Amino acid sequence: MKVTLLIGSVRPERQTHKVARYIQKQLLHQGIEVDMIDLAEENLPVFGTSQNEAEQSRISEISKRLDEASAMIFVTPEYHGSFSGALKNALDYYWVEFQRKTIGVVAGSSGKMGGINASTQLQHVVLSLGAYPLPVKLLVPEVHLAFNQQEEPTDERFARSAEKFLKEFLWYAEAINEKKTREAVVA
Repeated sequence: MKVTLLIGSVRPERQTHKVARYIQKQLLHQGIEVDMIDLAEENLPVFGTSQNEAEQSRISEISKRLDEASAMIFVTPEYHGSFSGALKNALDYYWVEFQRKTIGVVAGSSGKMGGINASTQLQHVVLSLGAYPLPVKLLVPEVHLAFNQQEEPTDERFARSAEKFLKEFLWYAEAINEKKTREAVVA
């Protein structure tokens, strides 16, 4: 199985990328292949604007990477009660790549609610993309305090929540991928 992490935070002081790297480590530790797409590094142009050749190439390369994923995890900060604009822009570019895939949602915020509004809205968008949102979410309240300098969790509750989230995510993704494989064999 190959899991793609899509990081939706692009600002310099961001914190949710630490959550994504922690998840990446946990998945790798379980022998899962992981591809991380960091929108801060990819710098997609605004959807619907004209693109130069280099931008078109980058858009196509990301499309290929998303298409190769068995399942995905979207990691976003909560900005003004919603998920990030950079992530929304990426979702506008790619539609077919998300269809019929399991997508887990991870949200973080500087407040105590852990990005619950962003995560709920993002799950609705995942449904509209024709994908399967994981019913369980991973919320990270006070994300700026959630990790130490070595990017290890400072709170055991977060580590337990992340473990539960990943266990559910992998079960769900494996079940859906198994069904898709059986359908492909019959066709």
